[in-house]
Amino acid sequence: MTVELICVGTELLLGNIVNTNAAYLAEKCAGLGLSCYYQTVVGDNEKRLEEVLRAAVKRSDIVILSGGLGPTEDDLTKEVASRVMGRELVEDAGSRKCIETFFASRNSVPTENNWKQALIPKGGIVLPNPNGTAPGVIIGEKSTHVVLLPGPPHELKPMFENHVAPYLAKLEPGIISSQTVKVCGIGESKVETLLKDLIDGQDNPTLATYAKPGEVHIRVTARGGSEKETRRLIKPVVKEIKSRMGNNIYTTEEDVTLERAVVELLVANKLTVTCAESCTGGLLSARLINVPGVSDVYKSGYVTYSNKAKRKLLGVKKSTLSKYGAVSAQTAEEMARGLNFVSKGDVAVSITGIAGPDGGTEEKPVGLVYIACSVKGDVTVKEYHFSGNRQTIREATVSAALTLMRSCILEYFSEITFGKK
Repeated sequence: MTVELICVGTELLLGNIVNTNAAYLAEKCAGLGLSCYYQTVVGDNEKRLEEVLRAAVKRSDIVILSGGLGPTEDDLTKEVASRVMGRELVEDAGSRKCIETFFASRNSVPTENNWKQALIPKGGIVLPNPNGTAPGVIIGEKSTHVVLLPGPPHELKPMFENHVAPYLAKLEPGIISSQTVKVCGIGESKVETLLKDLIDGQDNPTLATYAKPGEVHIRVTARGGSEKETRRLIKPVVKEIKSRMGNNIYTTEEDVTLERAVVELLVANKLTVTCAESCTGGLLSARLINVPGVSDVYKSGYVTYSNKAKRKLLGVKKSTLSKYGAVSAQTAEEMARGLNFVSKGDVAVSITGIAGPDGGTEEKPVGLVYIACSVKGDVTVKEYHFSGNRQTIREATVSAALTLMRSCILEYFSEITFGKK
């Protein structure tokens, strides 16, 4: 069956808020085995909303609308849907009672316009909303099912999961399952080249690559009659990807981030980490500290933005700064070694670079970054060239630092395993 999404709200068109509902609903519908070919954002305009909805019900089996169910004059979704589906609006006693209870629990009196939220298209299935005042509605027809959901995500998500998903599951018995393989250290073009024969020959499962800051995600998706069947189809494809990507794969779990993978690697090997950052200004430490359990391994972080701070806190030589400059492989290495000395950590990472938009030269352009990583005293320094604005360069630098940390730790213990240390 096909599903179409219509997100209602002028604020979405103007970019005042990010349309997270569309991404959430699309993913959930795909997991139910529904094919989504159209997504539309329309403002709070009655005529345009009606045009969009009439087109949707003609071409799709299921139409899900989010937003426009509130009490104000520009909340028109329910009125338009009722007209398009040939239903009159009637007051639902249960919905009115829920609105009364909602306001009473907050010691507040509802204004008159709130009662319009209790009007429901005749014959529609009412979806209770314990997190707000606007109930959802399902208008079921033989040819088309129209679902009306509130716009606020904290109201929409539980309503979809508790009521809409079970309803839709009965309409479409098949399901779609996905597994994501996350890769760091190589770019999207190389990943695609390594997997080209799998991508060209795909049918079920299918493969798709997505470039993320400093990493690439490979999504393997299969359609089947049950989750057991889809997992059986996905498993050999993921196994083949692992054989080709090797250690560049840092996880096959959806909720594991690169920083979490690095922290788990540190914990597993009983290593502590310290950071010294210049152009990233603490972003690396922030990403690491965002991982639960990092307190077992994270010792300290230094933001050594000025040359004076690099000398005073990390012991970088004045002669090194004079001869090679703050943005150099030599300075990055001395930052890491100095960090080792002052913190006594097992892993030390240092970053120095030019994030822009000013400060670049022909010899050292904006985006030039040096990252050094020391594992038990073994220092690796790498040069990077990033593009984009200041924030983009800083974020790309942090992803590169996490990738370098991971590869240096893996290499260190690999050498121990094979007797090279």
